[in-house]
Amino acid sequence: MPAFRPRVLVLLLSLAVLGACSPYQKLLKSTNVNERYEAAVKYYEQGDYVKAETLLEPLIPLLKGRPEAEKAEFYFARANYEEGNYTLSSYYFQTFAETYPSSPYAEEALFMHAKSLFRDSPEYELDQTSTVTAIESIQAFLNRYPESKFRPETENMSNELQRKLEVKAFEAAKLYHSVRYYQSAVVAFNTYQQQYPASLYGEQAAFLKLASQHELAKESVEEKQRERFLEVVVFYQNFVDTYPQSKNLKAAEAMYDYAQKFLKEHPDPAAKTAPTQASTN
Repeated sequence: MPAFRPRVLVLLLSLAVLGACSPYQKLLKSTNVNERYEAAVKYYEQGDYVKAETLLEPLIPLLKGRPEAEKAEFYFARANYEEGNYTLSSYYFQTFAETYPSSPYAEEALFMHAKSLFRDSPEYELDQTSTVTAIESIQAFLNRYPESKFRPETENMSNELQRKLEVKAFEAAKLYHSVRYYQSAVVAFNTYQQQYPASLYGEQAAFLKLASQHELAKESVEEKQRERFLEVVVFYQNFVDTYPQSKNLKAAEAMYDYAQKFLKEHPDPAAKTAPTQASTN
C-alpha cells in the first residue's frame, strides 16, 4: 500500500488544480455586473483583448441605459478589431457610431469602421466588392470629418485600395490578351486607360493594347482587316508619342510596319477614282 501513496497524492493534486478556478474563470461565472465590467476594461487596457471581448459581449445588453454602456460597446468593437475579426468590428463600429453619434468616440468609431473594411479587403485576384465598399466608407468619413487627425492614414488606405483595383483591372485586361481574346483585351485596355490615366502600368497597357489590336487584325475576316489595321496605326502613333523611350519600341514599330504594308497592299476601295460623269451640253 505505501508504494501507491505518491501516485494517489499526484492524482489528488491534479484534481485540486483542475477544480480550482482562476480569477478570470470566476469572473465569467460572476453575476456582479460592475465587477465584470471593471475587469473587462482592465483586460482591454492591458491589451488582453480576448478576455476583454469575452467578458464584454454578455455585459453589453445588461449595461443598456447606463453610462458604462458607451465605453463597453466601443471597447468591444475595438477588441474584435485587435483580434482580427474585421467583418465583425466593421459592423460593431458602424452600429456604435449610429447609436452614439455625439460620443467622443464617434469619430474614431467611423474611422475604425473604414479601417476594418480596409483590413478585410481581399487580394486583388478575388472579388473586390468589399474593396469598393471600403473606399466609399473612407470617403464618407472624410466628408464628415475633413479635418480629422486620422485623415492622413485614411487617405493612405484609400490610395492603397485604389491601387488594388487598378492592378485588378490591368491583370484582367492582360489575361484577355494572354488567352487570345484580343477584341475583349482591346476593350478592357481602353477602359483601363480611361479609368487610370496616370497608372504605373500605363506604358505596358498601351503596348499590350497595340499588340492585341495587331493580332485581332491579323486574325480577322478579310472585310474587317483594313479597318482594324488602321486602328493598329492609330494605337502605334499614340504609343510612340506617349512613350518615345519605351523598351517595346522596336516591337511596336514591327507591328506598325506590318500594318502599313497590309494597308498599302489592300487600298481602300472607296478611294479609287470614281467614274467621271459625262458632261452634257
